[in-house]
Amino acid sequence: MESVLIVSGSEKNTEFLTDLFNAAGLHQIAALRTCGEARRLLLERDFDLVLVSAPLRDESGESLSRQIASKGVSQVILAVQSEYFDAVSAACEDDGVLTIAKPVNKAVFWSALKLAQSAQSRLKRAQAENARLKQKIEDIRIVDRAKCILISYMHMSEKEAHRYIEKQAMDMRSTKRMIAEGILKTYEN
Repeated sequence: MESVLIVSGSEKNTEFLTDLFNAAGLHQIAALRTCGEARRLLLERDFDLVLVSAPLRDESGESLSRQIASKGVSQVILAVQSEYFDAVSAACEDDGVLTIAKPVNKAVFWSALKLAQSAQSRLKRAQAENARLKQKIEDIRIVDRAKCILISYMHMSEKEAHRYIEKQAMDMRSTKRMIAEGILKTYEN
């Protein structure tokens, strides 16, 4: 976890949170005062962690927290007054927002930060796996299209087309996808 966005209407609270994040080794910190400013900044860039200290000047912060968490890019911690904690926590937990009660003490903050870091690590691994699987699916699609071309133009069976692409990949020390792309270039132009 590297970058942090603090959304808080209180300058004193922002300073307190900035000090805690600095103590945790997080130094890329941006601080804003309203949900509107946060939404505009989040259109331009992503943050690993967003901490929203509710309420804010323009809204409660719950809606912003849920919106950010639903994108799945950032971990979100929402700090709310203790009398609203149960209701807000119940409303936000399905979206993946970590909710903590104010006033925030250091022990609770460290626990929430560790949970957010753990969830962020798991999310990044899942995103990397998702990207790898998408790439694998795309490779299979390209190879299958090349097989269809070999079947129709070269009158091969599906098994022969598959074997042909595999053998070419081994002989040329290349991937099946690269061989398939070469076949597609040759026959689709």
